[in-house]
Amino acid sequence: MTSDLSAFAKHPYRFIIAILGSYRWSHIAILASVIAAVTFSVSTQYGLKKLVDALSNPSQHGAVWVAFAMVIGFIAADNLSWRLAAWIGHSTFTGVSGRVRRKLFRHLTGHAPSFFHGQAPGALTSRITATANALYTTETMVTFNAMPPLVATVVAIIYLMTVSVAMALTLTGVVGVIVVFMFYWAARGTPLHHAYAREAANVDGDMIDVISNISVVKAFGRMRSEHRRLGGVISREVRARKESLYFLERLRIFHAIATAVLTCCVLAWSIVLWQRGEATAGDVVLVSTLGISILSATRDLAVALVDVTQHLARFSEALRTLLTPHALPLVSSAKRVAAARGAVEFRDVGFSYPDGKQVFSSLNLKIDPGMRVGIVGPSGAGKSTIFSLIQRFYDVQSGAILIDGEVGALLPDDALRKAIAVVPQDVSLFHRTLRENIRYGRPGARDDEVMEAARMARCENFIEQLPAGLDTIVGDRGAKLSGGQRQRVAIARAFLKNAPILLLDEATSALDSHSEELIREALTTLMKGRTVIAIAHRLSTLRNFDRIVVIQNGKVVQDDTPETLISKAGAYKSLVDLEVRRLKSAAA
Repeated sequence: MTSDLSAFAKHPYRFIIAILGSYRWSHIAILASVIAAVTFSVSTQYGLKKLVDALSNPSQHGAVWVAFAMVIGFIAADNLSWRLAAWIGHSTFTGVSGRVRRKLFRHLTGHAPSFFHGQAPGALTSRITATANALYTTETMVTFNAMPPLVATVVAIIYLMTVSVAMALTLTGVVGVIVVFMFYWAARGTPLHHAYAREAANVDGDMIDVISNISVVKAFGRMRSEHRRLGGVISREVRARKESLYFLERLRIFHAIATAVLTCCVLAWSIVLWQRGEATAGDVVLVSTLGISILSATRDLAVALVDVTQHLARFSEALRTLLTPHALPLVSSAKRVAAARGAVEFRDVGFSYPDGKQVFSSLNLKIDPGMRVGIVGPSGAGKSTIFSLIQRFYDVQSGAILIDGEVGALLPDDALRKAIAVVPQDVSLFHRTLRENIRYGRPGARDDEVMEAARMARCENFIEQLPAGLDTIVGDRGAKLSGGQRQRVAIARAFLKNAPILLLDEATSALDSHSEELIREALTTLMKGRTVIAIAHRLSTLRNFDRIVVIQNGKVVQDDTPETLISKAGAYKSLVDLEVRRLKSAAA
């Protein structure tokens, strides 16, 4: 199965078949065991018929024990077959569930970061779990709830034919009509089940959203309003679930009435046959037990089919959300970055965001290997967009972005990422050890290489103060570390990655003077021998750079050395003068 699963979004059954294909033999073994178990179970009733007939004839003492052995044998085979089916099923169904989660998570993480801007992460992750659980439940119910009554009905009808072909055929026709009608009725409830699935996912997403931002909620005193808001979301979910359940209950009421009527008819028919001498006492027992079993089986089958329909509705609804096509096509070429030099070029780049907002119409910018370039300009000028495009978070509409002479959009994702290291303004760390977070820059790095990267990033002082050193869990998004410490961890990751292109997104903003100085020292070391592109709001951080590129309204309005730009009137000098006035005002 390919990593792009979007073709399955509207075809959930194809997705199921593709997933189950890897477990075909174990499923065949499970189905065979279940069919055998049900056949033995129904055959037990035929054994009882033989036992009753033998007991009714005093001259057949030997036949009594033969019938007894038959009943015991069927019971033993029935139980052993069920245990075998369950034993194989536990391993197979959990394996399928795990495979579904891996496949869906791999597809979800294949989206560009822009995809997640308009999505609730909690709702997406809960849908992955809900989808896997829905398929697990569906498999379990089909195997142990839907298939047994279906097989039991077929086997029971075969045995009934040994007593009365007319009764067997009549019962088959009636049961068939009931099952088809109930399945048709159940299918009409699919929109209700879909609605419940959507509302349930919304509840999960809202709860995770509030918990993820709990400090903001408490800081603004909005806990009570969030409780009210969540109460409304839960109320909609409860209402949708009630409508779904009541629909199913009406279906079950119809079946209960139909079963009661048909049971009376079957019993009366068997008694009439006995009175006419056309059936033995054992036949009456067999017809009675099999007739009741068939009618009960139709109830179990109908209920199982309804429940399966409900779970498949949740499954297909989740697939439609999760299997959204990737906006950026995957590149399967074996091409790699030709040389790790670090040249970057924007060649006549035109770009608009998905909402239609145009940023660049024909941007040209060439950065030679090893050059340190600062990108400055007012908010909304396009500075952050340049970073996003270099990392291919979006594709350009015209022109091209070249990395070492190769078009970035034609490079495999891993090759492009290998060429770029990023030190962001807002550092995000995993809820893992400090060692694992630093090693994220290069997963195969040795412990001594991780420690060396930490030392070069000026991390050793605060690492010594942590309770478990490098093995300390840093908390959600690095909550146990200060802002300056998180920045230094990000720099250590960049050291360890050792990429030829370094992107710095205002890495020293909002820090105290001591942390800022440590980070400046670390960045100075990190920038040596690399192509550096930096976004800076503090223009003083760019004074030692080779070039300053000033962006306004998506266009390059100035591009020269800091000394040249500061010596003449223009956009850059205006930004510097504005910063000087702001600093003087703050000092006063």
